[in-house]
Amino acid sequence: MRRFAKSFTQQEAISDDAIASAVAVLQSGRLHRYNLAEGEAGETALLESEFAASLGVDYALACASGGYALQLALRACGLEAGDKVLCNAFTLSPVPGSIVAAGGEAVLVDILDDTTVDPGDLDRAARESGAGFFVLSHMRGHIGDMDAIVAVCESHGIVLIEDCAHTMGAAYDGRPSGTFGKAGCFSTQTYKHINSGEGGLLATADAEVMRRAVILSGSYMLFDRHLAAPAPESFAETRLMTPNMSGRMDNLRAAILRPQLAEMEHRKTRWNSLYRRMEQRLGDIAEVCLIDRPAREDFVGSSIQFRLPALGADTIARFVEGCEARGIPLKWYGKPLPEDYTSRYDSWGYLAGTRALPIADRVLATLCDLRLPLTFDQADCDDIVALMSAAMDEAVQPPEATPDKALGSR
Repeated sequence: MRRFAKSFTQQEAISDDAIASAVAVLQSGRLHRYNLAEGEAGETALLESEFAASLGVDYALACASGGYALQLALRACGLEAGDKVLCNAFTLSPVPGSIVAAGGEAVLVDILDDTTVDPGDLDRAARESGAGFFVLSHMRGHIGDMDAIVAVCESHGIVLIEDCAHTMGAAYDGRPSGTFGKAGCFSTQTYKHINSGEGGLLATADAEVMRRAVILSGSYMLFDRHLAAPAPESFAETRLMTPNMSGRMDNLRAAILRPQLAEMEHRKTRWNSLYRRMEQRLGDIAEVCLIDRPAREDFVGSSIQFRLPALGADTIARFVEGCEARGIPLKWYGKPLPEDYTSRYDSWGYLAGTRALPIADRVLATLCDLRLPLTFDQADCDDIVALMSAAMDEAVQPPEATPDKALGSR
């Protein structure tokens, strides 16, 4: 059996510019976020300033992780222990995990067939729960109807926080992802759009949210060393009323990220070229139902998702096994137990309980997901889909069910 030779988890090498920046920090010995020479801005502060500018907002804070950025955003936006927080039913476990870690109680919201949040169920969940917050996860890079989502939040006085771990560089109607709510949170973990191993960013246009976030992140009384933050004199009250919980990014990781941030548009173009090729080829497999990408959604196609709605669980399991045997680690959200990075809401046993989520149950039962690293090219996409097509042929017509396979009939 022929196998695909390349790795789906191998990222591109860190660029020479980023390596040089990291070496300069190492040679200085000034890795800590506030360990600066006289007159030096520091890599962390410069990254924050450049990231804020890329979104068109005033304030940004570099964090130890994307999950920490979410916790920080919730606390800085006023979450108190026991407060209910709405959250997509389809997301990764660090999102409800961040809600719980910040002291909130997650309340799940159903999705639509395109995997984005259902504004109608968001409205119902808001009325049922009385939640004051909504952590909107743009899961796997799919951006929902932001007009409808924002309208529901405004009608209930809900604070909207965007989880943009998969949408750095994306936009909706020309407006950058992460700028629709009170705060936007991003990830720079290895498998995201820029890579520092682990890390995150919080962006906001709200001065008081950023003041609280700066103190919470461990500024001590060094808030005047931030470039993408409110004026130092405005911290007079906030600095004494906000606890210090260190979690701002160090200078080493920031140095690695700054050159990558400058390459984001080029990376987006390359990812979307791979995505469109995969989308075109996958469309030739009869059993595959692709997810529509509306014109209003300016996405970054670093992964691709599709559904297999006409197939039963046993057939999908055979298809996934066939892909894995061919070197293609396809993730299937219908598996009964979570594995690797894939999890489903019914595996989050620490939640107090869940509402009825019938669309999520139906969609996730047949949803598949595949990474598209920038180490691939379009010929790789063709090869991957050819191997997936062979796996599908075997899954739909297993050898024991079709003695005369040469007929090739389905």
